Amino acid sequence: MKTAKWNNVVIAESDETVVIEGNHYFPPSSIKKEFFKENETHTTCHWKGVASYYDLEVNGKTNNDAAWYYPETSELAKGIKGYVAFWRGVEVV
Repeated sequence: MKTAKWNNVVIAESDETVVIEGNHYFPPSSIKKEFFKENETHTTCHWKGVASYYDLEVNGKTNNDAAWYYPETSELAKGIKGYVAFWRGVEVV
């Protein structure tokens, strides 16, 4: 079981993460949506596609762009379509 925590709160939990380039991608059903706020940030990966980002809001604190996902992916990355990965201080254990 992998757990993602930020600001001492579990924000995602799954035993079905997919690891790509050292990042654990959590299935969309495993995130606690009340902590995730969509934003306008997008980046492009040359082989996965265009990523969208979430801000995390936990216990009155905000972590901008701390989670990302690919709403649409290239054929090579279809296994992580919609899955969510983390950085910026989010601990995955």
